[in-house]
Amino acid sequence: MQKLITNIKNCKICEPHLSLGANPVVSLSKESKIIIIGQAPGTKVHQSGIPWDDASGNQLRKWLNVSKEQFYDTALFGIMPMGFCYPGKGKTGDLPPRKECAPEWHPLVFNQLKGVKLILLIGKYAQDYYLKDKTKGSLTETVKNYNEYLPLYLPLPHPSPRNRFWFTKNSWFEVDILPFLRKVVKQNIDPL
Repeated sequence: MQKLITNIKNCKICEPHLSLGANPVVSLSKESKIIIIGQAPGTKVHQSGIPWDDASGNQLRKWLNVSKEQFYDTALFGIMPMGFCYPGKGKTGDLPPRKECAPEWHPLVFNQLKGVKLILLIGKYAQDYYLKDKTKGSLTETVKNYNEYLPLYLPLPHPSPRNRFWFTKNSWFEVDILPFLRKVVKQNIDPL
């Protein structure tokens, strides 16, 4: 696995398309129990090289009810985005994740993982890629029907502060989904 992670971190496949250059961000081990698949690093994560090292990461750790130490313990959590590098700025926010990354690296990663218990699909890009035609057409409906994708997949919205309106409009997420998410995370990371 270490060789694969080194290869990912040295990847330059889409560098010509990246305004800030390539800096793939990934955090995994063969023992990772819960895999977090997000979109792509933002500028802060691009600079630090630490996944979810921003306001979205702070919110995600609150959702999961885990400490930073637990979150970055690769025996507990494996973190890989759909696009491993910051994709650049678009008109209304960051560009979508580059399409080269997931097909190139995700199958190789999953081939080396030993005991994945749960895969958190954060945002529509991850959900569309992994759930394919089983998505419900909108992120809201896919997340609402999360139980259809269990026990392996759990679709979630992106925890970005920019999504405040979505969380206000969909208060069921905090009431129904977050308690379940915390329970299933605890079950999968706590030793018996």
